[in-house]
Amino acid sequence: MITSVRTALVGALAAALLPLIAPSAAAEPLRGGTVDFGIRLQPIDGFGFSQAFQRADLMHGAQGLTPEHQREVLDLLLNRATGAGLSILRLGIGSSSDEVYDHMKSIQPTDPGGPDAPPRYEWDGDDGGQVWLAKEARRYGVKRFYADAWSAPGYMKTNGTDANGGTLKAEWRRAYADYLVQYAKFYRQEGVRITDLGFTNEPDLATSYASMRFTPEQAVEVVKAIGPTVRRAGINLVCCDAAGWDEQAAFSAAIEADGAAADQVAVHTGHPYVTPSDQPLPTSRRTWMSEWSPNGTTWNEAWDDHSGYDGLAVAEAIHTTLADAGASGYVYWFGASVGATRGLIQLDGPDYHVSKRLWALAAYSRFIRPGAVRVAADSGADGVKTTAFRNRDGRRVLEILNTGAEPVRTDYALRGADSGPARGAVYRTDDTHALSRVGTARVREGRLAVELPGRSLTTVVLR
Repeated sequence: MITSVRTALVGALAAALLPLIAPSAAAEPLRGGTVDFGIRLQPIDGFGFSQAFQRADLMHGAQGLTPEHQREVLDLLLNRATGAGLSILRLGIGSSSDEVYDHMKSIQPTDPGGPDAPPRYEWDGDDGGQVWLAKEARRYGVKRFYADAWSAPGYMKTNGTDANGGTLKAEWRRAYADYLVQYAKFYRQEGVRITDLGFTNEPDLATSYASMRFTPEQAVEVVKAIGPTVRRAGINLVCCDAAGWDEQAAFSAAIEADGAAADQVAVHTGHPYVTPSDQPLPTSRRTWMSEWSPNGTTWNEAWDDHSGYDGLAVAEAIHTTLADAGASGYVYWFGASVGATRGLIQLDGPDYHVSKRLWALAAYSRFIRPGAVRVAADSGADGVKTTAFRNRDGRRVLEILNTGAEPVRTDYALRGADSGPARGAVYRTDDTHALSRVGTARVREGRLAVELPGRSLTTVVLR
């Protein structure tokens, strides 16, 4: 009798404790992964966005966004505690056209009388709202400002207009370098330091709006012509923002093959519109994915609707760019725009709406800060994609994307100098969470266990 009672009590106690010591019944069995903080991969320069083509003006109320909502949108994009904490702002250097919400205003809209004539620059102190935005970004702590030209003024080009392609005339290269540096000087007088400067955007395309064509060989010659002027101004020269990553590889290879050109370019930049950013560019210099947003014909706020332009699609694109392409920077296209935008935020008169795309980017940008380094990581589970980082202040970040429909439990072995006991926070982004804190992470005996709901992004921040 006593034995049977004891057996029953032990069985009841074991049943009561089972939920505390066993994996969740809804989750798959525990999978093993590793993170080695001793294996350093690429440095991280930051994550960013652009408000070129008058979108900064829209953010500043050009179509009725209220001052209160302007501040809320700024917080969503730039606040490190409650928003994305984005750390790179990409500015559009104006061409000679001036159609509102289409082209950007030039600082020298008319020919001064030839490439050797004294320049006649103009500055309105606003630059399509970008000066206001840059000043606000600086107040939030942004230090990386990347100014990029879609085209030289038309009179400097073979087709006589800023749009529809054409290329830069050889005799205007030096004057074009001075033009670009003068743009940076105007910002400096407004209290904003341009750190990175590009002379072309998508040189592999000719478009009906501002555009300028270069072959890789032509780009090499322009780099050698304008690079010294840009470097003397204390600014990084950037090239070439090709529309496809494979296309950018051709530009990077041509630059690296010419020693004089290779010395001039500090950052190689490309876009994954035509071909994805899924392999390293052929250079030892820093590389950035400098513009992308997914395709789509309607405004989309979903996390995972299988449209290809939801939040999960953006999270997968970021992972691939960091893990497979080894990029040091990730710059989304519009932070906020209007209509059927694929931006992060939709501006709607006095109001605005937020897409889960914002929180996909924020999961990385808020916690992985400029100066961080990516370290080696492997999830050990099919369908689970992991990247890991160490910040300058010692904080360690794991970004874990479960692309499968079923929940998974992972158990990471942490190695390297920073693998001792630690605690931190767990954040989740999925259909019902927007970078929400959902628990506490604990590292015991060099191991970290994490539950991953299906189709979710989990961010672990260890202090």
